[in-house]
Amino acid sequence: MAPTTRRMRARAAASGDRIPPDALFEALLCLPARDVCRLRCVCRSWRDLIRDPVFAAAHADAHRGDPPLFLAKFLDDKTSVYVVDLSGAVVKRVAGTGGGPYQQLLPTRLGIACVAGDRNRCGVLNPATGALQSLPRNTAPDENAHLVSLVTSTFFTLGRVAATGEHKVLRMFSSIGLRSGSSRQVFEVITVSSTSGGEGHGAQQWRRLQGPGLFIEECSGTVVDGVVYFMTSSLYDDLGCGIRPDYIVSFDLGREEWGRDIRGPISSSAGGFMPHFNRNRLALAELSGYLVLAEQDRRPFTLDLWYLVDSGRGVSGVWAKQYRIRTRWLVVRLPDDEDHLKPLLVLDDGRLVVYADGRMFICDLKTNSFKLIHMKRLDSVAVYTGNLLCLE
Repeated sequence: MAPTTRRMRARAAASGDRIPPDALFEALLCLPARDVCRLRCVCRSWRDLIRDPVFAAAHADAHRGDPPLFLAKFLDDKTSVYVVDLSGAVVKRVAGTGGGPYQQLLPTRLGIACVAGDRNRCGVLNPATGALQSLPRNTAPDENAHLVSLVTSTFFTLGRVAATGEHKVLRMFSSIGLRSGSSRQVFEVITVSSTSGGEGHGAQQWRRLQGPGLFIEECSGTVVDGVVYFMTSSLYDDLGCGIRPDYIVSFDLGREEWGRDIRGPISSSAGGFMPHFNRNRLALAELSGYLVLAEQDRRPFTLDLWYLVDSGRGVSGVWAKQYRIRTRWLVVRLPDDEDHLKPLLVLDDGRLVVYADGRMFICDLKTNSFKLIHMKRLDSVAVYTGNLLCLE
C-alpha cells in the first residue's frame, strides 16, 4: 500500500534510498500498474525509476497476462475519464479531460482514447499522462465550407495504422434527410500528433476525402488492423436498390482510401433476399483481431457472432458463425429501448465482455450465463490496451 500520511511518506523516503536499485526494480516489477502508480509519491528516486522507459517496458512485458483494463465515462461525472478493471474497481481517474455533457468515449481498443461529441469537438487523450490533444474544429483547407454548414451532425472514428503505428481520426459530417437528394456526408482525416497540445496544434490540418459512393451508418465505425468498417445507412431500406442491411463499407487509414465493399453473412447465405429484416439488430465489433458482425434477435433471444475469417474472396468474403449466445436472461432485465448488446472483448479464458444499457456483463459462452460487473452506470466505454506507466 502506498504511504498516505506525511510521516509515513518521510519514513518510506528515508528507507527507500537504502534499498539497492536492482532490488527495488525487481520488487516494483511484481506489483500491478495500479499500485506502482501510487508509489510514485514515496520519494524522488522511486518516482524517477517508475518513470524510466526501461522500467515501463519491463513492467509491460511482465504483466502481459494481467486482466484487461477499460476506459469509462460515468453518467454522474461528465468531465472525467476513468480507468477501470474487470471487477469494476477504479484504477485511475483522469480529471478534466472528459469533455462536456454531450461528449462520449469512442469505442476503441487502443493505448489512447478519443472523446468526441457535439459542435464538432474531438480530443485524443493519453490516459497514462492525462495529456489531451484537442483536434482542430475547422474544416480541411479545400473543403466546401457551405456544404459542411448544411450538415446536422459530426461523427469521429479513431484508429491505428498497423504498418507505421500512426494514429488517425476519420471525421464525417452527416445529414440524412427524408426528401430525395437532401442527404449528404462529407469525410476528412487527420493524423494525430505524438505530442499533445491545444486546439489546432501546429501545422495539423484535416485532409479532404472522396466519399465511398454509399451512405453509411454514422455510429457504426469499427477499426480492425488499420481498416475502418461501416454498416450502410438505413436510408436504403425502402428504396429497393439492392443495398442489403448487412452490406459493409471499408476505409483504409494507411492509404486514406476507401476499399472494396463486403456483403455480410446473412444476405450471402440468403442469396441476397432479406425480407422485413431489422437493421437495428446488427452491430459491428472487433474481437480478437477479427471483424465481427453481431446479429441480435428477440425471437428467439439470441446473439449470433459472425467472424470475417477471410476478407479476400470476392465481394462476400468468408464468414463463420463462431458463437450463438442465448440472451433471454439478460434482455428481459433491460428496458425495451436499451436491450441492444455490444460485444467488447473476448477474454483469454474464452468469456465475452458485452455492454448494454450503461452496464458491462461477462458472458460465459459455455453455460450461456451472464454476470454483471458492478460499477456506476456508464455513459460510454472503451477497451484500454496501453501502459499506465508509459509516458509516450
